[in-house]
Amino acid sequence: MHVSHLALHDFRSYADIDVELAPGATAFIGRNGQGKTNLVEAIDYLSRLGSHRVASDAPLVRSGSDQALVRAIVVKDGRAATLEVELNPGRANRARINRSHLPRPREILGLVRTVVFSPDDLTLVKGDPSDRRRFLDDLLVLRTPRLAGTRAEYDRILRQRNSLLKTAGSARRGGPSAEAALSTLSVWDTHLSQVGAELLAQRIALVQALAPYVGKAYEAVARGASRDDAEVEYKPSFDLGSPAEAAALSRPDLEQALLAELERRRRDELDRGISLVGPHRDELVLTLGNGDLRLPVKGYASHGESWSFALALKLASYDLLRNDGDDPILILDDVFAELDTGRRQQLAELVAGAEQVLVTAAVEADVPEALAGVRFHVADGEVRRG
Repeated sequence: MHVSHLALHDFRSYADIDVELAPGATAFIGRNGQGKTNLVEAIDYLSRLGSHRVASDAPLVRSGSDQALVRAIVVKDGRAATLEVELNPGRANRARINRSHLPRPREILGLVRTVVFSPDDLTLVKGDPSDRRRFLDDLLVLRTPRLAGTRAEYDRILRQRNSLLKTAGSARRGGPSAEAALSTLSVWDTHLSQVGAELLAQRIALVQALAPYVGKAYEAVARGASRDDAEVEYKPSFDLGSPAEAAALSRPDLEQALLAELERRRRDELDRGISLVGPHRDELVLTLGNGDLRLPVKGYASHGESWSFALALKLASYDLLRNDGDDPILILDDVFAELDTGRRQQLAELVAGAEQVLVTAAVEADVPEALAGVRFHVADGEVRRG
């Protein structure tokens, strides 16, 4: 899979721009603030309908405009398709394939698959559990696009249930409406356990599939490491036994376990007015060490170890997607400035065989020889090849 053409209209700093691309390595070189990352960000947006840099669409629309357009020609197995997404902050976005409108933008998911390396990846290790949950869910949707609907439905149920918990908690303390509120809460418990069990089962299976690739990738990027040094483990918000025992549970088993835990924690949830059980409270645990001597990466690992672990997570994602039978597009956004010469070469050699690698760098010398390919210079809103 590769992108052969990218066109942007009122996206970030670009009023209108067209860039012809090719398989292999392509580097966008330019000083910070010139717009090089905006180009690869647009391609990544088509992959997951979100940015790896900001949480909402509003910053993606050029100042003074009320909408933006991202259009790309994607080539897969020799066949080309034109994908378009119209960004309308405050209103519904729209998506098209070969000029035909889609009923929902998320139906475009899966047609482009990207894996992005950026300095912000350090938050996967040092950030909040929500950063790691988002990493898992983005990877889930890349592998199985229909799960975007599952994730959206879970978020909707969670919002409704949290609102009801606040209402029910207040009613319980002060009035006769408590019984009706608690009865309605039971209905939302069922909804949350049904959809939550699907999301939980998918995440557990994903982490099991990803784990061997993480160890292999960490060995490749961390000096002197072995593939047993780095481990990932999915930790639900309540006890499901060992990882192997949790993985063996069926979806109905998980649904019943979730429902039972919701009932057990009912008093706590009413007191606090928030849902305390479910995939939104789970954690992806990252550890380093050998045998019984294992320590969490967050809080114990050095900066170099943390950076190596973050790279390993992204490399593992790439290898897992590639093993599914489709080369994702690799985006290396300003990562080489963070690495010494040896690690630059090591990373470049690991990814050089990808069908398409897009690199951004402030200095041309930062791009390793293994990724020598087409170069574009980005300055003053212009993208010039050469």
